[in-house]
Amino acid sequence: MDLDDALPTFIAESRELLQEMEHALLGVLTAHEPQHAVNAIFRAAHTIKGSAGLFALDEIVDFTHVLESVLDRVRDGTVTLDERLVALLLGCSDHIGMQVEAVASGIRDPGTADRAVPLLAQLQRHLGDDGAAPAAAAPAPARPAPAPTLASFAPGECGAGHWHLSLRFGPDVLRNGMDPVSFLRYLGRLGRVTAVALVPGSVPALQALDPERCYLGLELALDSDADQDAIEGTFEFVREDCAIHILPPHSPLADYRSLVAMRPEPAAVLGALLVRCGSLDPAALATVLTDADAPPMPAAPPEPVEGTPPRQRAQEAKAAEGASIRVDADKLDRLINLVGELVTASASAGLVARSVRNVALQECQATLATLVDEVRDSALQLRMVKIGTSFTRFRRMVHDVAREIGKDIALVVSGEDTELDKTVIEKIGDPLTHLVRNAMDHGIEPAAQRLARDKPAQGTVTLNAYHDSGHIVIEVGDDGGGLDRERILAKALERGLVEPGRPLSDSETYALVFEPGFSTAEQVTNLSGRGVGMDVVKRNITALRGSIAIASTPGRGTTVTVRLPLTLALINGFQVGVGSSVFVVPLDMVDECIEFRDDGSRDYLDLRGKVLPFIRLRALFDIGGSPPPRQNIVIVRHAGQQVGLVVDTLFGESQTVIKPLSRLFAQARGISGTSIRGNGDVALILDIPALVASRESGSRPLVQGSPLLV
Repeated sequence: MDLDDALPTFIAESRELLQEMEHALLGVLTAHEPQHAVNAIFRAAHTIKGSAGLFALDEIVDFTHVLESVLDRVRDGTVTLDERLVALLLGCSDHIGMQVEAVASGIRDPGTADRAVPLLAQLQRHLGDDGAAPAAAAPAPARPAPAPTLASFAPGECGAGHWHLSLRFGPDVLRNGMDPVSFLRYLGRLGRVTAVALVPGSVPALQALDPERCYLGLELALDSDADQDAIEGTFEFVREDCAIHILPPHSPLADYRSLVAMRPEPAAVLGALLVRCGSLDPAALATVLTDADAPPMPAAPPEPVEGTPPRQRAQEAKAAEGASIRVDADKLDRLINLVGELVTASASAGLVARSVRNVALQECQATLATLVDEVRDSALQLRMVKIGTSFTRFRRMVHDVAREIGKDIALVVSGEDTELDKTVIEKIGDPLTHLVRNAMDHGIEPAAQRLARDKPAQGTVTLNAYHDSGHIVIEVGDDGGGLDRERILAKALERGLVEPGRPLSDSETYALVFEPGFSTAEQVTNLSGRGVGMDVVKRNITALRGSIAIASTPGRGTTVTVRLPLTLALINGFQVGVGSSVFVVPLDMVDECIEFRDDGSRDYLDLRGKVLPFIRLRALFDIGGSPPPRQNIVIVRHAGQQVGLVVDTLFGESQTVIKPLSRLFAQARGISGTSIRGNGDVALILDIPALVASRESGSRPLVQGSPLLV
């Protein structure tokens, strides 16, 4: 395979491995079993180094090799992992990420090598005074073990009192960047390797030797008090590529007999290696070799190490690999656009079928419409990704920002499995970043102030996501001091944002922080305080057809709630008519429809004992003509609030392809987009959150006489 064709795969996998490394580093100090996290960090660095070597990316290989050496010291307990070392390793992860991105862009940054110098210097301090990485210890030589004595063996038909390991490294071990010697060296931290015997005949003649293929087979003896799980864990990184068989101390001869039978080498050759390692005495070996040719015993063989059958593991890995493929995002976007056109064409075909009143044609069109629905749902599902991928990066940001501002802050994340359109996730990243930074800088108090308020010294920032009525709700909260309502009002009066004496609810008061340039911070910091950011947050969320609200309790904390549509491409809509204009209401926001006779005397009605305010769309959009005697009210719900929309006609449900408004009409409030109907006419998609908010505040969301309504 051409390596240039494989380079994009290396870049994508390296990015994923770096994310895994960062995630493990951020949780290693608080992990219940930190050794698993350390192994994950080591595995990520080791895999990146091995893969980079295939592409001759020497800068990545050299830097990662030093990092890997330090991680190896952490694994064997020589170097203690603390907060300072975690910060260093995070910096190293960032540097490798920069190197990978330089490879992806094809532009070499001469400053990359200079940025590596201080990181390498700090890494070398953990590798000894000589400043060089320790050389890999060679395995014990393949020499005959001391002659076993009778005391070495348990009475009866049993082997020696040490662990016996039978290893056959797979042919792809070296290609995958693994060093067999490192695994033998790692066994040394569990005990003492008393003997190593090389399996003869495993290496071919020089002319047939493949330098990238591993031919190594070993039999070795390990004197250790460790349990079998710990010994098996040594080979965690090569389980899928190797055949590993472990026999505990004093194993019965039947287990050795099974070992001899399962290995491809001649029984006499393998038996000699067992004696050389001191695992069997000559008398026991004679019994094993005599019984090896006998019919198999009914007793079950010893349970093998997980991952021992390499062929089965390879098949499972291949099946798992075939279960998913990588697809360019541009191809998905193109597919969604084509599905949108297909939805419009299907609607047009439906109109034609109904107009000609051909039963057969109508049945065919109904079948087509059903298939289009399924294709649409499947296509949209392809772009749905878990929001946890976006939440993960905030762990690193909270870690770094907390150190910068000198606060002890923990991040609590929930709802990571909530799915959202990939496009929405990409565009929501910056607004969420600003909200989290604000919570840390303004929301969380200093430790001394928290202790004085009987709070724990460590502050908490929470990220939560969940689905609600066809939307995704993202909550960014903190347990800080909360917003100062009176201070916000005073600042708003000072800037002329509110009229003196006008009563404002809590939600209206807190919404003032989204005004451009609004800030109550006493000091300007690197994070906030300049009065910019929150207005941009609201503008970006509004551009995504979303809404944002703030709830705060003095002394208890603040929660910012962001509501977003699940997708920006297609929705199920409910079409209504006012005069000659057609509007689309997102179907997931529609509660019910009722008949209405308008006497013009009020803007509310009694809905089963509850007051329901309503909006006359004809008056709101300044649509000419007289309303019919009998109108309808579409009752919609948003964020727990119900509002009625007075319309002339109900057209029913429809699949709606969302088209954005042009720049000319981008400022039109109350309209979130447009859609092309089956007959070619334009329908306007109503912005229900804006309409509900305008009804609550009593303001008019649109400039009357909009040229869209013709």
